[in-house]
Amino acid sequence: MAKNKVQQLPVFDSIDELVDFFDNHDFGDYLKELPEVDFEIDLKRRTYVVTLDADLADKVTQIAKAEHTSSNQLINAWVKQMALEQTA
Repeated sequence: MAKNKVQQLPVFDSIDELVDFFDNHDFGDYLKELPEVDFEIDLKRRTYVVTLDADLADKVTQIAKAEHTSSNQLINAWVKQMALEQTA
């Protein structure tokens, strides 16, 4: 197909259809159809990995499920609370 002709992006019923389509088509041929977006990225934020022993991780997971939150959010809340108490 001619490179200067804008191709119309089909409508997909699933993510799998979209993936299959772009496995066989050049994404660059459809760039003009995609909306322009602006967003900011905070490169200063970092994620740290902390290990827990298996028994403790299981207990944290149980507590997090009971509180309808993720283990990550629960641990962050606990550490934040302890840090505030230690610096007060």
